[in-house]
Amino acid sequence: MASLPLLSPAHLMTLGMFIFGMDSIPYQDLQRRMSWRHEESDRFGRRAASQYAGPGEDTITLAALIVPEVAGSYGAIERLIEMADTGDNWPLIDGLGRVLGHYRIEAIDTGHVGIMAGGLPRGQNFSMDLKRVDG
Repeated sequence: MASLPLLSPAHLMTLGMFIFGMDSIPYQDLQRRMSWRHEESDRFGRRAASQYAGPGEDTITLAALIVPEVAGSYGAIERLIEMADTGDNWPLIDGLGRVLGHYRIEAIDTGHVGIMAGGLPRGQNFSMDLKRVDG
């Protein structure tokens, strides 16, 4: 019987060398949308004929609330922005060690919550859209 790998509860996922976790960005929501392409040809008096043409888009959205007093770091968001600025793609690996594919950062959304004196946020909402770029 195969044993499960020893997992760290602080390690949720990696994108390249960036580790999502309790000390960086502990995402609380992950949505993945996968699609498949079917090309269609119109036919007179009948439904369109279709043929499977291969995989379509594969996108992932991660969402988090970063509260540095509890978990997360504002500096981690800056690191992801720097990664996005390169336009590169990186392997995305879940906490169990499964490679999900190579993804690039398509968008990052942030928002401040619980503004304190001096305009400093107590927390920051974060979401990031990833798009798969490998075959």
